[in-house]
Amino acid sequence: MQIGYKLASEAFGPQELIRQAVRAEQAGFDFVEMSDHFHPWLEVQGHSSFTWSVLGAIAAKTNTLGLATGVTCPSVRYHPAIIAQAAATMALVSDGRFTLGAGAGERLNEHVVGQGFPSVRGRHERLREALEIIRLLWQGGYQSYEGKHLQLEDARVFDLPQRLPVIAVAASGRSSAAMAAELGDGLFATEPKSSIVAHYREAGGQGPRYAEVPMAWAPDEQQAVNAAKETSRWAVTGWKVMSELPNPVNFDAATTWVEDHHIRQQFSVGPDPEVHVAKVRAYVEAGHDHIVLQNAGPDPDGFLDFCAGDLNARLRALG
Repeated sequence: MQIGYKLASEAFGPQELIRQAVRAEQAGFDFVEMSDHFHPWLEVQGHSSFTWSVLGAIAAKTNTLGLATGVTCPSVRYHPAIIAQAAATMALVSDGRFTLGAGAGERLNEHVVGQGFPSVRGRHERLREALEIIRLLWQGGYQSYEGKHLQLEDARVFDLPQRLPVIAVAASGRSSAAMAAELGDGLFATEPKSSIVAHYREAGGQGPRYAEVPMAWAPDEQQAVNAAKETSRWAVTGWKVMSELPNPVNFDAATTWVEDHHIRQQFSVGPDPEVHVAKVRAYVEAGHDHIVLQNAGPDPDGFLDFCAGDLNARLRALG
């Protein structure tokens, strides 16, 4: 099992994210995973740097740390040809440490280019076409593609690594898990549902299975709850809300109802390692083997020290 640290591009500026990544390597994490957003979820978070630039800087400042996007939508704000090129370059500059996490995206980030945001069916169709284009370009040579939604004309990625990046495809049900098995090399999920992993395996998927685990560490339990409620209450709204609202102000308005008990239901909170181990255990038992710790607490350095001191060793024992 591998343990990853979530770099929240919405909550910290680029230099701070680079610093946290270096500290995560020193703390013994196997990889970092960084969200790929144009907007933060909430105004109070106040950041949203360009993920690909930050990951490149992290690659230059680390030696063994794996790098991943969690996740990139390669079909609206980006054209898949650009992501094929970017991911290939990241694989080269990181000496093969990069994983491309890919998904269908959220309106929050994708509407900004003025093309609207498709229906659930439409975004899944676009994701399939995007993955096909990325795979096509990674074969080498000049390539063209004519899809229902996406096109490619005489394009070639000149700098390709000998070992192509792993593509971990975000899934929440049977059809997306099957797409992950067919067009990806791995699975990405945010819920501890064994059915998602089962669907992936039934469709022939045999790759790494990533999962984000929501946590909030602080020396005091209530302090952890307060921090998560202030900056991360969007996480309790569910995917049907998270994928559809267009701006941080909408998430501010949509989460006024969130109270402490909602945070405690969603996050493992406080200083007790056993609480966090129990949270992770549910994801391991669901079949995930690449666990991403997503800390919404107020002190990232305290959390990294906490992980290095005891938590990560206990989590590895689960696998």
